[in-house]
Amino acid sequence: MSPLYRHLCWSGLLIVLSGPVSGCGAENAPPRQDEAQKRTVTLSLGGTPSPGQPTVRVDADCDSATLPWFSWDTEGGDRAKNNLLRAGLSLKKRSHGQLVNLTGKGKKSGTQQVKFEMVGSQEPIAWTVGMEGDRLTMQFSGGAAGHDADRLELVFPFEPRMAATTLLPARWETDGSLRLPAVISAPDFGQMLLACSPCKNVRGWLRGSRANCTVEFTLELPMPRPGQAITLTMQPLRLPEPAGMQDKSLWRLARRGWFNAFQASAVWGDQSVSFSAPPGILANNVISDPVSCLLHLWADQAFLTPQFSPDIHPMNMVRRTLDWWLDHRVRPTGEVFAYWDHADMLDANASPLIAAWDYVEATGDRAWLAQRIERLELIADYMIRRDVDDDGIVESTHSGNYGTLKDPMRADSAYDTINAGHKNAYLNALVYRAFKCLADLEKQLQRNQQQARYSQRAQRLKAAYLKTFENPATGWLAWWRSKDGELHDLSSPMISSLAICYGLVEPARGHEMLKRLWTKIEAVGFRRFELGVPIALTPVRRGDYLMGLPPGVCGVPSREDGSDTFGQYLNGGCLVSDAVYFITALHIVGESKKADRILRAMLQRQEKGVFPNGGGFQNGVVNSYPGGAEFYTWDGKTCGYEGHLTYSYSFLQAVLLRQPSFRERLFRPLRE
Repeated sequence: MSPLYRHLCWSGLLIVLSGPVSGCGAENAPPRQDEAQKRTVTLSLGGTPSPGQPTVRVDADCDSATLPWFSWDTEGGDRAKNNLLRAGLSLKKRSHGQLVNLTGKGKKSGTQQVKFEMVGSQEPIAWTVGMEGDRLTMQFSGGAAGHDADRLELVFPFEPRMAATTLLPARWETDGSLRLPAVISAPDFGQMLLACSPCKNVRGWLRGSRANCTVEFTLELPMPRPGQAITLTMQPLRLPEPAGMQDKSLWRLARRGWFNAFQASAVWGDQSVSFSAPPGILANNVISDPVSCLLHLWADQAFLTPQFSPDIHPMNMVRRTLDWWLDHRVRPTGEVFAYWDHADMLDANASPLIAAWDYVEATGDRAWLAQRIERLELIADYMIRRDVDDDGIVESTHSGNYGTLKDPMRADSAYDTINAGHKNAYLNALVYRAFKCLADLEKQLQRNQQQARYSQRAQRLKAAYLKTFENPATGWLAWWRSKDGELHDLSSPMISSLAICYGLVEPARGHEMLKRLWTKIEAVGFRRFELGVPIALTPVRRGDYLMGLPPGVCGVPSREDGSDTFGQYLNGGCLVSDAVYFITALHIVGESKKADRILRAMLQRQEKGVFPNGGGFQNGVVNSYPGGAEFYTWDGKTCGYEGHLTYSYSFLQAVLLRQPSFRERLFRPLRE
């Protein structure tokens, strides 16, 4: 696959530089005529942009020498009408540890530039913002010789309520800094490729506050010397089409949201406690939690991502995240924490093993594998010990008995308001894939005895899976069998679909399961396929849900049959990420028309956007129930809390996994 630069198609790039913006909702208020005449400069390449042409909007305040508006839409839509900043982008100077605010005046310079003359130190700095060819440039010149302790700091105060903007750099350092080049990723707005010339190894910092909902990116630049110019370039990035893709029209629709799955965390919170995040770890969003139990969804997405840069590789983020969990968040027993200080979730052990396979398969980095294999075996062996009755099925620490899940207790998986436990079909599907992946990794290191051990565990699990979880009354898989022997069936399309995707259910039998589930979908009257599919098609009984929270919060029912909150959160709500399993499984069993009906409906929503920020499945960082756009009721109302949840965008993997060739690549260990 060729780098990005050979795939960019340009008919022009629009950059607007205009006057200052202030006040809530100012993006919709036109400037007064006299202000517009004095301050507005329109820069364009190729005239008025054509549909689909990337656009960038920058507003320059010539009085304060700041950029109060900074936005773009790399897919050529209208997202740039919304500002990605909460305050003006500004230039500062740090000298001998002291930070100095630089001020100045700006004026038009040529036909496509605004030039700020910055003061506030002994040597004036010229900061020029403009357009060159197909990119936005910022050039810094001036300064004086003999000030090695001095540097410039360019500060981007992003507004995460508008979009969870984050940085995906060439690398993260051990001190928490990042190095250019980097991708500035603004979900649903698109990505900008940030580079610096002639300086190398430019350092930046990504800091945030979950409590205050802020994200700030600070870029450190060397002080320019007389006669020298330091140039930053920001170029709209579009992912090239994956090689071998048959329906090329689908990639254009998927491309806008593909990077939404990758959210490197800003450093936030007290790093001495678990409720925090270090910098540069894949997380729910830029100021939310690192989570181990769904790491495989990020890794699968990275595995399927086409090469777009010689310097920036999503799999490096997967490795950094894996290393952090393996080094810092594993108990001596091998149990992996899921998030914060919550353990007792077996997907927290299975998911890193799958992600490790993704990383090694994509990169061929067997040196890393050789260093980490014993740590990977430690967390796998914990799962083996959890087969407490030696029947091949791995048991949770939770009983799953009716009415036993009470706050602040969490359930046994990422679906943490569902009272699943003991023998869990979802968890055992992940554990099966994890064992198969680890066996393949052992094979690559020629560790034959260990390969045989994990292969045998996988086969024993598969042999016991159907007889443990198939419900003869419904013809599909139940979610869990509790310790008291009860089979808990929530009519969940996700459970059967995941088992079909992973080969635990053969296609012919899977076809019958999905046929029955589709009939159930029609019978209950669900039609909003642009939202994906519900996590459950029947109400979740009160005792099969999290108890102890007030009724109505996160789908907690008050009625015994669960009907009063049905369709909310995990009580039958639409969880966007789960659609990837159902769509892929439908393709596997030969129901491609039904699969594409759902996929195309979701892609159209993603393309058009439905929220004020232009998001199709995210409305910025919300962090408050029920305003988050990662869960939906059946009539399309939000019932989530994050606002931006990275896993939602795993549904885009179905654009590729609808083809057998991509499934063979991603699921190779499961087919052998």
